[in-house]
Amino acid sequence: MPRVRDRGASIERQRRPQATVDLGDERRPGRGCGAVELCEVLERAAVGGRGVAEGDSCYRCATRVHLTSITGYVTVQLLLMVMSKQQEAPGELEQVRAFVNTVDVEEGVEELSGPEELAGWLVQHGLGRAGLTANAGDLEHALALREALRAVLLAHNSDTFVHADAASELDRAAGRARLRLHFDKQGAGSLEPEADGVDGALGRLLAIVHRSAAEGTWSRLKACRDETCEWVFYDHTKNRSGTWCNMAVCGNRAKARAYRERRGAPRGVQG
Repeated sequence: MPRVRDRGASIERQRRPQATVDLGDERRPGRGCGAVELCEVLERAAVGGRGVAEGDSCYRCATRVHLTSITGYVTVQLLLMVMSKQQEAPGELEQVRAFVNTVDVEEGVEELSGPEELAGWLVQHGLGRAGLTANAGDLEHALALREALRAVLLAHNSDTFVHADAASELDRAAGRARLRLHFDKQGAGSLEPEADGVDGALGRLLAIVHRSAAEGTWSRLKACRDETCEWVFYDHTKNRSGTWCNMAVCGNRAKARAYRERRGAPRGVQG
């Protein structure tokens, strides 16, 4: 299963404990066959492959505990898979989303922890050729570009202008990549980097940004408005009203914060 980190830790912290699975009489009317079979499989797995005797309360109790853990884990994994799919951007724009999300602001997890990790990430995502190497300067440029892109995506989520520093950083990255408009035999033009190495690989990311802007999908890529999160997601809503990477976590957290502010404000004053 692909690695999924989209707000996983927050869901893990906030989810409610799962109810214990009832392993009563499986022949009782009303229980579905699928549920019975699953219980039997998990029941045997929980006690080393042996069936649980109907009167063996010790084993049955232990099985209930195991099933509680298993069903809780499965529930979280399913939530993560669905949530990750909902956040994905269409086509090649997903590469840009993945790049900005190489750092988890909330959890403090950094994927691009060194030049070697940067080169590996670029090759893995098809932006650099096999054997690509990077140095400390390349890493510095990549991290600066990442945060400049995040600033743009935060602006997409707040209807504000992009800060001049972020725009300048994007210009510098495009200049290092030597992005040029190239035409093929059919006369179709495409933006491509002439630089090699990491500069060229990062230039391919910027070329994706340029194409997605022309297609009308760029403005739908946003960074979560929660300043402790800023996870990048694609807004699939019809009216482009998506604000949070996940309403159940960041959205509810913002609502709770606003409620506390209103409760703490003087009477008659709304936060």
